[in-house]
Amino acid sequence: MSYTLEERGNLHSLNYRLFFKNAEGKYISPFHDIPMYADESQNIFNMVVEVPRWTNAKMEIATKEPLNPVKQDVKKGNVRYVANVFPHKGYIWNYGAIPQTWEDPSHKDEDTGCVGDNDPIDVCEIGTKVCSRGEVIKVKALGVLAMIDEGETDWKVIVINVEDPEAKDFNNISDVRRLKPGYLESTVDWFRMYKVPDGKPENEFAFNSEFKDKDFAIKIIKNTHIFWKDLTSQKTNAGELNCKNTCVSPSGSPYFCSADEAKAVVAGTSPLGKEETIPSSVDKWFYFQRK
Repeated sequence: MSYTLEERGNLHSLNYRLFFKNAEGKYISPFHDIPMYADESQNIFNMVVEVPRWTNAKMEIATKEPLNPVKQDVKKGNVRYVANVFPHKGYIWNYGAIPQTWEDPSHKDEDTGCVGDNDPIDVCEIGTKVCSRGEVIKVKALGVLAMIDEGETDWKVIVINVEDPEAKDFNNISDVRRLKPGYLESTVDWFRMYKVPDGKPENEFAFNSEFKDKDFAIKIIKNTHIFWKDLTSQKTNAGELNCKNTCVSPSGSPYFCSADEAKAVVAGTSPLGKEETIPSSVDKWFYFQRK
């Protein structure tokens, strides 16, 4: 499957939105309409890239908006940028989500003892290429880190693009530890510290901050897919989430979005304009003593 993108509004502003279309040119939801699997027999997953490596703008799938475009997160009325905690600069992987997954906030995980964070499952892609915002790539899971963010389970799946020149050498989390020494430790450090410049406490982790292996990661992904199925089949209360989609729900479903309705959603957003300047403060480095 190939996908195209349509930008609306002004990049790095409150009105920026990035919409997705499928190969037929039909607007789709990257949360609901892009399949989780790129190749189910090989456990190859689709990944929607929200944040390219080394950038700071905290872009994310807008789970509460119709068609779930990618937008920049907002904090205190301003678009949000992730702070640089020395020695890191921006995101240290291509960061994004696996579509058709959902961490159920009513389900307490048996391993972490915490409920889900109400989002698609997060992924960190560790390949050589810096991806583009909105790019849909095929990845294989290598392992997973269980971050606990303000009492919620927030899984971070470590993946690699199957088309990466190094992909054949990476088949489990032990390969990352062996071939990219320091990367996993830096990943834990990044997630532990990234909210500290905002005055928040360090994040914590289940399993004594250890990464679980590929098989465990695949199990977690499949579990979140089941939660997503319950969500879109109305077995679970969606709350504020927008489950409108153009390809998954049958036409009689309240979640079905017609082509005309989808076009109206996009037309109701601001036309593409000049991108806003990123504030110079985004380049600041923060220094903290590790506990």
